Amino acid sequence: MGTCNLNHSQQDVRLKLESQMGFLPKDLGKKLGRFLENENSQETLNELFHLLKKYDLASKEEQDARNEKLNHFMR
Repeated sequence: MGTCNLNHSQQDVRLKLESQMGFLPKDLGKKLGRFLENENSQETLNELFHLLKKYDLASKEEQDARNEKLNHFMR
């Protein structure tokens, strides 16, 4: 994933999560939803946005790698 100079808001990330919810593992989607109920740093929001961006178009292997990174935020 390339670097992006845009800062994504909490709402941007929530909307991206909603658009990808049907493609994410159910438990991961729920955890991310709960995670986004709290305030997060700009860096975290940007990273989450890009992990979710085009998730549905990613290969199974890429989705698995993204799932690991997304789960990292829940720890």
